Amino acid sequence: MIIINNVKLPLDTDFENLKPVIEKTVKSKIDSAYLYRKSVDARKKDNVHFCCSVLVESRNEKSIILKNKNAQIYKENKYVWQVAKTQPQKSPVVVGFGPCGMFCALALARAGLKPIVIERGQDVDQRIQDVNAFLNGGKLNPESNVQFGEGGAGTFSDGKLNTGIKDSRCRAVLLEFVSHGAGKNILTDAKPHIGTDVLVSVVKSIRKEIIALGGTVLFGNKLEKINTHNNKVTSIIVNGKEICCDELVLATGHSARDVFEYLRDFGVEMEKKPFSIGVRIEHLQENINKSLYGKFYNHPSLSAADYKMAVHLPNGRGVYTFCMCPGGEVINSSSEEEKLAVNGMSNSLRDGKNANSALLVGVGPEDFTGDDVLAGCELQRTIEQNAYNICNGDVPVTTLGEFVYGEDFKIGEVEPTVKPKYSFADFSKIFPTYIIESLKMGILEFDKKIKGFANKDAVLTAPETRSSSPVRILRNDEFQSVNLKGLYPAGEGAGYAGGIMSAAVDGIKIAEYIINK
Repeated sequence: MIIINNVKLPLDTDFENLKPVIEKTVKSKIDSAYLYRKSVDARKKDNVHFCCSVLVESRNEKSIILKNKNAQIYKENKYVWQVAKTQPQKSPVVVGFGPCGMFCALALARAGLKPIVIERGQDVDQRIQDVNAFLNGGKLNPESNVQFGEGGAGTFSDGKLNTGIKDSRCRAVLLEFVSHGAGKNILTDAKPHIGTDVLVSVVKSIRKEIIALGGTVLFGNKLEKINTHNNKVTSIIVNGKEICCDELVLATGHSARDVFEYLRDFGVEMEKKPFSIGVRIEHLQENINKSLYGKFYNHPSLSAADYKMAVHLPNGRGVYTFCMCPGGEVINSSSEEEKLAVNGMSNSLRDGKNANSALLVGVGPEDFTGDDVLAGCELQRTIEQNAYNICNGDVPVTTLGEFVYGEDFKIGEVEPTVKPKYSFADFSKIFPTYIIESLKMGILEFDKKIKGFANKDAVLTAPETRSSSPVRILRNDEFQSVNLKGLYPAGEGAGYAGGIMSAAVDGIKIAEYIINK
């Protein structure tokens, strides 16, 4: 089998019948052709098309390769799930059931190690009820919300599965998502996503497999204490009960600030790390489609357009868009009482009226006050408390016209999607000046790349503070804490991942080490 890259195909291509199209491309008879990867090339608005990689079977493979510089032998680097050779006396414990903890537990369960999963939040069905109640004006549940619960923060997001890491485990993760209910298109889309509505059933299915393989998943169970002997983990206390363990995988996510505080006080080595702070920006999705796709903006083969931009400003700051949610909505993703944070999410069809994206400014340890390793957490908390106080618990919003151009606040063609209630706010009373000024400059720079990005009717919602962890829990080449043996800092919260895919891969890597050990 060979793979042919950089195959340009029109938008009306029938991907179920690629054979005749590819035969014309390679000028040779072939036996079959299957789509391997597909992306949209919209650099020229009068020639929007697909750029594809295609798997081809042919008796003329050598001839095709000689004639086509984009053709080569295809070698599948298939991931093999490992099996443990021996059974440990104590089950490994995984704390957190987001993407990292979930795939770590799945790998451990498939190896026959019967992991115990501890999740402070609730199962996804109860979690949906808790989140919906909050978004409809109810009281925040600090233990079951957009950040905490089955599936982690990624469950209430766009479910993006694209990543910058190159690892054979990525394909394995995608295949697992498909086997548990995600659409097969995530295997071929260059920017795959699942969507919140589908992720809900997917994570539940993975949990059921872990349990069927002998694992245990405990919801509403919070890590309270780690017991050690000679700088080695011996057990943990969960809801007042002791669980003995030699291997403790800590996959708590980037919002478990109380866990960070406990580890700091316990003496586990950590360090401050850069992260980002900013807002969510909303435009009409139709306008984004027109800007990026031109006359093809409503072509049935094109999904809602997305974008990713970054700029380095004269003031030395970096500003970038992150987790863009086509056809999505902004959600109140708070996890602490009297503090407010927002995020974005989309369902699988991405058919909402608005597009939204995080618009973030990079911050680093030099911006944090004090020597505390958790000074970045305190910066987040200060901004979130400002946001909560300025609107008495309502979500702060403003228009780009007010924020950038100083016009009076007035909702125009873009209606804020955030729930349950929003109120106008002066963002200069929420963020430090360097954040405000960088956001303004970034918006004007991005307008040069996407026409209409600086539309005065665009809506800004504040604050986006949870894009990544503000700390890194130091670990060695064996994935263990540098000063506490048996503790495995994992995933995004520990500072070793930046999204669903990289977090899942990190969890699998740690599971592999434990299995081989």
